[in-house]
Amino acid sequence: MAAAAAAALALTGCLGPAGSARVSSADASGDGTLRIGLLLDNTGPQNFLNAPQLAAAKLAVKDINDAGGHKGKPVELLPETVSADTAAQAKALVGAKADVVIGPTDSSRAPAAIDVLANAKVAVISPANSAAALSNYKSGGYYFRTAAADVAQAPVLAKLAKDGGAKTLAVLHEEGDYGKGVGAAVAAAATQSGLETVAQAEFKPGQAQQAVADVKAANPDAVVLVAREGAQGAIAELNNAGLAGKKLVLSDGAVSQYGSGLGARALEGARGVLPGVFPSAEFQADLVAVDPGLKDMIFAAETYDAVTLAGIAAAAAEDDAGTSIAASLVGVSGGISAAGGQSAGQSAGQSAGPSAAEVCTSYKACTDALRAGRRPDYDGQSGRINFDAHGDITQANYVVYTYGADNQAKMTGTETAGSSGGG
Repeated sequence: MAAAAAAALALTGCLGPAGSARVSSADASGDGTLRIGLLLDNTGPQNFLNAPQLAAAKLAVKDINDAGGHKGKPVELLPETVSADTAAQAKALVGAKADVVIGPTDSSRAPAAIDVLANAKVAVISPANSAAALSNYKSGGYYFRTAAADVAQAPVLAKLAKDGGAKTLAVLHEEGDYGKGVGAAVAAAATQSGLETVAQAEFKPGQAQQAVADVKAANPDAVVLVAREGAQGAIAELNNAGLAGKKLVLSDGAVSQYGSGLGARALEGARGVLPGVFPSAEFQADLVAVDPGLKDMIFAAETYDAVTLAGIAAAAAEDDAGTSIAASLVGVSGGISAAGGQSAGQSAGQSAGPSAAEVCTSYKACTDALRAGRRPDYDGQSGRINFDAHGDITQANYVVYTYGADNQAKMTGTETAGSSGGG
């Protein structure tokens, strides 16, 4: 999740010129116990995001241990804390001998955590980071994420406009990295899909009137709104200009249950997207069994997959050290390394090539594949993973929402984007 503060990302890393290059191999150096830590950084209004991630991590660890754990020993989920100070949390997790850390949620807090953990040779897998700039953060190969970069939604937004009958498109984006990055990507995706982008306008939150007037003057068939903080005000201005309703497509940051906060029928027929997949009934039931009070499932699938992948990577490497896990993650996800080849468990002598890959959807099935001499290709609760050389997933899934007359959004479909936005 890239918060408004993501503009403050200092993408300078402290690990030298290697940048996002992957760890290619490692000598076994673990102590025999796989320890998984959580970076729960959601405080204040965002604290509801912690519960689904915690429940999913507990469920994944339970499933790993039910399948025999790591080399016959139970995997440990370290006691969790909640703090926006991810550097302090990271230091505490290093002190607790974490081998891999899941989190944080907020992209703007990721660099502080990555710097501490990567220097300590601890693998980091975020289930929620979406800032595009993190694809090239200098982690030395220790940083991964099971969430798509923000810009991955661009072709989906353009497709929704085209599916709605549009031939011309305007992009109205909020100032800042999120708005500019996704807005530019939408314009590029529109061109690739045969749509003509007739206007691109930027606005400051609460000051969208002139930008909307510029968009209206271009007379587009559809408008894509890329915004977060200023979304509601921009929608109100678009509605006043006759550009809301079915003409409107909303980026993930602009999707919300607006209800009476907007004029009657302002959003009727508008569509928008949120990243991820809708959890299966079975997965939801399993999560509620872990936390009976669970109300939200946001980032639960991505967290479950992050923990499960860490376990599979340790199994492939036959070692629980963070370096071994980082070296194996691309391969066990079904991804391609920077050199163009899979690398699952090479430090432990696993040499199965691409032809020996076996798709598996659980820790047990993937470790069964390893024991049979095949390379596991984990596809999880969040869909296909296939990490690339940046540690990004290479297929992004989105849930499509359509608004009714009450300005409330309901899930109406799913879409898949073929790129995570890694540069």
